[in-house]
Amino acid sequence: MPKEHPAQAPGTRGVGAAMSALVLAVLLAALDQTIVSTALPRIAADLDGFDDIAWVSAGYLLASTAVTPLWGKLGDMFGRKRLYLAATAVFLAASVACGLAQDLPQLIGARVLQGVGGGGMIVLTFALVGDIVAPERRGRYQSLFGSVYGVASIVGPLLGGVFTDQLSWRWAFLVNLPIGVVALVVAARALPAGVRGARARVDYAGALVLAAIATGLVLVTSFAGRWGWTSPAILGLTAATVALAALFVPLERRAAAPVLPVTMLTSRTVVLSSLIGFAANAAMFSVLVYLPTYLQIVDGVSATLSGVHMLPLVVGLVLSQSLAGRWAAHAGRLRLILVSGLVVNLAGLLLLSTVGAATGTVVMSAYFLITGVGIGMVPMVVLTAVQNSVPAADIGAASAVVTFARSIGAAFGVAVFGALLTADFATRTRDLPRTGGFDPSRPESLAQLPAAAQDLARAAFAHATGGAFLWIAPALAAGTVLALLLKQGRPTAAGQAAGEPAGDRPAAKAGVRSRAA
Repeated sequence: MPKEHPAQAPGTRGVGAAMSALVLAVLLAALDQTIVSTALPRIAADLDGFDDIAWVSAGYLLASTAVTPLWGKLGDMFGRKRLYLAATAVFLAASVACGLAQDLPQLIGARVLQGVGGGGMIVLTFALVGDIVAPERRGRYQSLFGSVYGVASIVGPLLGGVFTDQLSWRWAFLVNLPIGVVALVVAARALPAGVRGARARVDYAGALVLAAIATGLVLVTSFAGRWGWTSPAILGLTAATVALAALFVPLERRAAAPVLPVTMLTSRTVVLSSLIGFAANAAMFSVLVYLPTYLQIVDGVSATLSGVHMLPLVVGLVLSQSLAGRWAAHAGRLRLILVSGLVVNLAGLLLLSTVGAATGTVVMSAYFLITGVGIGMVPMVVLTAVQNSVPAADIGAASAVVTFARSIGAAFGVAVFGALLTADFATRTRDLPRTGGFDPSRPESLAQLPAAAQDLARAAFAHATGGAFLWIAPALAAGTVLALLLKQGRPTAAGQAAGEPAGDRPAAKAGVRSRAA
């Protein structure tokens, strides 16, 4: 069996150019998960589609999650650079289609296509770092992408609001074109050819079943609050998803080139890291999505000022991402960094659970800073741990597993947090008058209440938000326990090339070879 040989890595200048293109691509894909949130009311009014407007966001999330494993596997088989350029082209074409959509079905269809491209851009970007950077330095570079995600989560809604108010909601999509073209051109010139695996028949059946599983998970987590967790639709989707998951493993065992190698699911590092990523993203996106809403409702600030108030969280996230990447590169103590980050994140959540209408700005900023530091230390270190535990030809599939788990974790966390928050808020405000359009399922409608009742409603929302944070905390506690079970080890480039990573057994079959993409 021939050995695998990683492709020639670019020099220092080449790494800088390649990483610039990849950071731009991740920024675009991450922004498109959040930038439309503040534009949705205007989109619904312009396209006359209030009833189905949620699909504008859900369609992107569903598609990007469903195709992640397939993009990762195809990148391993046919060359990650080639597939990355294709995914970026799909994303840009779909962005233009979104900006030119004349009705809601057109926009939703374009958003689904945009999610297909965006999912490929994200997972292949993470995998391409494995082609560009040596194992012991990946943590430093992966941390850049985590910072981009955090910034995009805060800046996205603000940009969406600015475009909607000052120009048109269509620019929330069309702005992708000039930035994306620059990223595409730089990537085409700067990215290395990459590692390419052995030719094999594409596992379309496995990809289809896995996409169906992802679709079921996203639909359940996105719409359970709207349809009801015990509604026939949600129960049916849950049952179908479980049945497909049971079918998936034997299907992949029989596949010649499975889209998700079953052996990878037996890798201690891959499985534990995926579960940690799920828990961390559930908590992270609960914070990033609902804290601006808290600030706008309880403190009465504008959407723009809520972003300003969130700056300490972003600063903590960016700083801890950078430091975590450097610590991982110099010391190889991935487990220590993960445990520390999860503990700090848990402490931040517990502090946030105590906030109320009387909490001062300085105290709130300190809580945000602590939470941001904890959030920043986890996501990309998890990805680095996985990439350092598999052979180079499986980096795409391994990255896809973790990215898939993180995407589902984000959707699950936001859905559960929102359901808990809404239910608690409705209970606490059941005695308030239902006048002027006030609806407990829509906390933003409390502005319709009489002035005397608004303070009571704001206090109720603050208590409900704190209670929801307490319910999310066990996910981080479980993630901390899982991080303690990870094997400690420092990866080496030699071990990576030989397919014998430190701290774990290889998760792929032998017999892969390298060719130029």
